[in-house]
Amino acid sequence: MGVSLKDVAALAGVSVKTVSNVVNDYAHVSEQTRAKVRQAITELGYQPNLTARHLRYGRSGIIALALPELDIPYFSELARSVISSAEAQSWAVLIEQTEGRRERELLIASGLRSRTVDGLILSPLALDGEDLARLGAELPVVLLGERIGPGAADHVVIDNVAAARAATEHLIGLGRRRIGAIGARAVIGQDTSNLRLAGYAQALGTAGLPLEPDLVMPVPRYHRPDGAQAMAALLDRAEPPDAVFCFNDLLALGALRTLLARGLRVPEDVALVGVDDIEDGRFSTPTLTTIRPDKAQIATVAVRMLLERINGADMPPREFQAGFTLEVRESTVGRAAG
Repeated sequence: MGVSLKDVAALAGVSVKTVSNVVNDYAHVSEQTRAKVRQAITELGYQPNLTARHLRYGRSGIIALALPELDIPYFSELARSVISSAEAQSWAVLIEQTEGRRERELLIASGLRSRTVDGLILSPLALDGEDLARLGAELPVVLLGERIGPGAADHVVIDNVAAARAATEHLIGLGRRRIGAIGARAVIGQDTSNLRLAGYAQALGTAGLPLEPDLVMPVPRYHRPDGAQAMAALLDRAEPPDAVFCFNDLLALGALRTLLARGLRVPEDVALVGVDDIEDGRFSTPTLTTIRPDKAQIATVAVRMLLERINGADMPPREFQAGFTLEVRESTVGRAAG
């Protein structure tokens, strides 16, 4: 026979109603009482009936997370954080892949409604502001990445201009003067690539260095082969770069492969910086200097915002800017002596 609320209440020395309030995370329970109830729950191994709880409020207890490419480590690591944050609030997560295609983003968003999903966390690449505003009116939505159109929905993002500027300033501070960039995209508007390009350009301008178009390499996708090919093109220039800022870590790892294959030393000949702080970069040779977005914070805030909307929060769309840090490793400063 399973453990009941009454069993937990007896062990904790409180009423069944108090246990219910703690389980449902209601306010007006003292921290001391809350701690006693949680201790009793742990000792007895009590498992609340989450399905019944959600059904009582007319909900499925499931939120969806739609990401462009699950095989990109940044997105898979972010998904893990979203699942952990949602589980802490007793919600399950349905994962969907959009492939960055407009028709798929629309199909997934509309299809989710028919599956009685209570809300959606979406990283859009192809939808426009009108699409997002319509989705937000029909289903609680929180956007990740760059917002398309003002006020479409709640939005969680890092400051990509500042992040790119910090990465480029780090290279400039090391005495590098011909700094390439890999990751430009032919996209109009507040796309991540354009914002990172802007931050790169700002850092160069502040240091009195020219932005040389020949050192800015566009890529079709943000995968390792694209970084490898772009790096090869940069090295074939009459005056190749002495440092490169890559717009994500996969591009940087591809670039690193090309540099080593050409017999160049990293960072002595060419220093390298990426963005995302994926696990692969911590185990590459050399390890990769990178911008580390606070993925746990992004996930926690996105889940909190979405659950607030599901619970009826009525307010204008909000924007939250998550933090980031520059993680300096061997691809810019070399191995430590000793």
